[in-house]
Amino acid sequence: MTSAIVLPVILALGLIGRHIARARAGRLYTGRGSLHSMPGHHGWHMALWIIVPALLFWALWSAIVPGLVESAVLAQPVAARLPAMDMERQAVLAEARELADNPAAAAFNPLASELAGPLHDADLRYGVAGGMLTLMLAFAGGAYGFTRVRAGFPARTRMERAVMFALLLASLIAILTTVGIVASLLYETGLFFSRISPVDFLTGLHWAPKDAATGEDFGAVPLFWGTLYIGAVIAMVVAIPLGLMSAIYLTQYATAATRKVLKPMLEILAGVPTVVYGYFAALTVAPLIRDLAIMLGKENPSTESALAAGLVMGVMIIPFVSSMADDSIAAVPQAMRDGSLAMGATRSETIKRVLLPAALPGIVAGVMLAVSRAIGETMIVVMAAGAAARLSANPFDSMTTVTYQIVQLLTGDQEFDSPKTLSAFALGFVLFIVTLILNIVALRVVKRFREAYE
Repeated sequence: MTSAIVLPVILALGLIGRHIARARAGRLYTGRGSLHSMPGHHGWHMALWIIVPALLFWALWSAIVPGLVESAVLAQPVAARLPAMDMERQAVLAEARELADNPAAAAFNPLASELAGPLHDADLRYGVAGGMLTLMLAFAGGAYGFTRVRAGFPARTRMERAVMFALLLASLIAILTTVGIVASLLYETGLFFSRISPVDFLTGLHWAPKDAATGEDFGAVPLFWGTLYIGAVIAMVVAIPLGLMSAIYLTQYATAATRKVLKPMLEILAGVPTVVYGYFAALTVAPLIRDLAIMLGKENPSTESALAAGLVMGVMIIPFVSSMADDSIAAVPQAMRDGSLAMGATRSETIKRVLLPAALPGIVAGVMLAVSRAIGETMIVVMAAGAAARLSANPFDSMTTVTYQIVQLLTGDQEFDSPKTLSAFALGFVLFIVTLILNIVALRVVKRFREAYE
């Protein structure tokens, strides 16, 4: 009995139980104050007692069934012919699993064909057993919930506690996910720094990671320079003026009809997949930058360059700057605008000397969020910036970034216990710390902004 059958049956039983409990609670109502809770609360209380225990048991059963099925199959006489090596054995069992799920599939291993039948029977047997136990638990929970349908039973209080617990669980999932990410990064980074000195990693100028290498080969300064130069310098030179000027135009000069058209068109930039920006950078912008470098006298310029990646990245994050600046300018009280205009200031003077200074905290927050988004970008850098780790201020040179190196180090057949692979986690941890700091600064600036004008 599979999940496709058990789960709908559990949900159907829960709805049936809800209607039964609601109808019974309705019959208990005899006047004002006769029931502690509404009939709907009693109905949902019984539905939860049917659904929640049954779903928890089914999830637990689904987690342990693969082990039970494998044990049952290995107990068959034919399993004695399985290879001794665990990897080969698992390959045969995986093929048997595919044949059990799809008998029409082609079999490459005769032993897998022989094991497919016992595996299918064990799956069916444990599936039926688990389904029956789950339904029995659902009926038991429903029976208990039905006995709670009484005039004085606080079903509403129990339901509110259940909802509060669900909200708490949802928030804890987000928190625990973050904790798990940080813990995994810390563990792998600790393994790397146990072999390579953190000082050499954070201050070294030569990046050439190898499986058997010293700290001199893991100098990450060129990677951090390329990341900041592309994401925080070139991209911001594009994004800040264009984003800020577009926000000023949309809030102060554009008519309602114009804003209704231009604002969604600008927001579309935020929804374009980064791989599309990468293609645009590699196929359109990069050749133009190369031709420009030739015109300026640079010999044999590379198609990949920091300028190409930075320009496209700047276009990508314009909506981040524009949206935050738009909201910040619009949040400035109308009285400040009217007072400036009443004193004889022109519209441009009001914007420069009143609106922008008042909206500056929100604008700065938008810029910080855009920077954190830019330095974490991967696809544009992979397709347009290059792989050379170098310290250079020439925007026509190819450069690499932290995200590019992480992709390179973790793709393909890698040994995850070598310093070369572990360096990817160290790079990720440092990048995580940098973006975390930027986001904290941005949130504090936003908090200050809201306190000023709420």
